[in-house]
Amino acid sequence: MTDTQIHRLNRELPPLLGPEDPPAAELVNGDGRAPLLIVCDHAARTAPKALGDMGVPAEAWEEHIAWDIGAAAVTRRMAELLDAPAILCGYSRLVIDCNRQPGHPGSVPPVSDTWPVPANQNLTQAHLDRRLDEIFHPYHRAITNTLAHLWQRDPERAPVIFAVHSFTPCMKSGQPRPWHAGILWNKDPRIATPMIDHLRRAHPDLVIGDNEPYDGREIAYTTETHAAAAGLAHASVEVRQDLIADAAGAAAWAAHLADALGAVLRQEPRVHLVEHY
Repeated sequence: MTDTQIHRLNRELPPLLGPEDPPAAELVNGDGRAPLLIVCDHAARTAPKALGDMGVPAEAWEEHIAWDIGAAAVTRRMAELLDAPAILCGYSRLVIDCNRQPGHPGSVPPVSDTWPVPANQNLTQAHLDRRLDEIFHPYHRAITNTLAHLWQRDPERAPVIFAVHSFTPCMKSGQPRPWHAGILWNKDPRIATPMIDHLRRAHPDLVIGDNEPYDGREIAYTTETHAAAAGLAHASVEVRQDLIADAAGAAAWAAHLADALGAVLRQEPRVHLVEHY
């Protein structure tokens, strides 16, 4: 198909999102004063009404393939505790994963953790572009714009980015994961290293992973794109889902993380400098 044909098809396709669909990005505590942006790429298990259930059984929408259980609640509470703005993605990773490079095999998965996703199979480039144009890019523009506002408001302190995720208690093989939470990072240690140390000292009964259960050098599109490229300090957290699946657990972990991250922001002035690693 030629570029001209693709552009014509793009014009002919109806919009993916309708007036009853939520926005691609939700801004929480937009007036927060901290030079910090908290992001949640997998906050929702929502699909556009035009896609229905995407051919995925109802029980699968309750599982990790659709969203990061508990992550949105932790993000909202952290934003409140730290007086920081937060951006939450409005759509399920089954529609498009906003923490994956567009075109990546996991960006719009035809199969997710053995569950077939019929609505993601045999898509044309025009249909993929609809998801990029109406969900992926607006979500990332919201992050870019909020960071810009934070930095313009306080030019002497570069903003920090912190991403919130959750993970399943067991591997696909059924092997339990021993960590209660893990801090993920790539090359920039300014947030991750002192935060891990703080959490381990404050909660010696908890198992806090360093780049566990995932490797921050492999899965970090959002923080790498918005923070690492600009020299902004950043890190991500993965919290075990069963610990934050209810309101009490989410509130407790938000408090743990806000205490640790707040201490880093107060005690480590380098986190507000532009540094490339």
